[in-house]
Amino acid sequence: MTAALTASAALLLTACGSGGGDGSSSSDKIAGADSGDKTSASPSASADGIDRPEIKLPSDMKLVFEGRQTGDAVKDAVLADNERTVSTVWQAMAYGDLNKSGMAFYYTDNALVGIYQYAKGAVDKKTSWAGTLRYFDRQVTVFDKKSAALTYCVDESKADLKDRETNKLQGTKTTPNSYVFYNLGLKKNKEGVWQTWDLTEDRGSQKCQP
Repeated sequence: MTAALTASAALLLTACGSGGGDGSSSSDKIAGADSGDKTSASPSASADGIDRPEIKLPSDMKLVFEGRQTGDAVKDAVLADNERTVSTVWQAMAYGDLNKSGMAFYYTDNALVGIYQYAKGAVDKKTSWAGTLRYFDRQVTVFDKKSAALTYCVDESKADLKDRETNKLQGTKTTPNSYVFYNLGLKKNKEGVWQTWDLTEDRGSQKCQP
């Protein structure tokens, strides 16, 4: 599993390297991992009764999720938690704060190690992004009550790398690699949260090209 290289934060991989740089390693203590970030971020109201970490992205960071309602309650719950999951990574980068990101609430196992290393690399480099990411062709496969898989594409063509200190945009160009295919393994924890435990990416995938 190469989650450290592939994490759902693909936009910045080229700029941030492997995510394991700057001295970070899988042995680093993962911020919030012991508590699931529940004590480091204010819980947000949830219709399902789950106390979730607060997620609030800056106004210049927009996420568009297509196909939110499938008509199947379980699939819709998986999709909703996936939206929260990826948002925690962007929250960490936007504010440079791993402890209050909420990542450890939604990621687990190999995926948590990889995403933490990735986000730490971006935070250390003071790199973030601005613009819009579009998540589309989201397909859920439910295996049983506690396990599922999710695939989707991300369109990064309208997002740009940003220096978090100066807010200066880097002028990121759109290429075939601006379109990324993701394949995630998920499991439902005892609190009822669909956590991502495994993920792979295929940058420049033909499945996601316009």
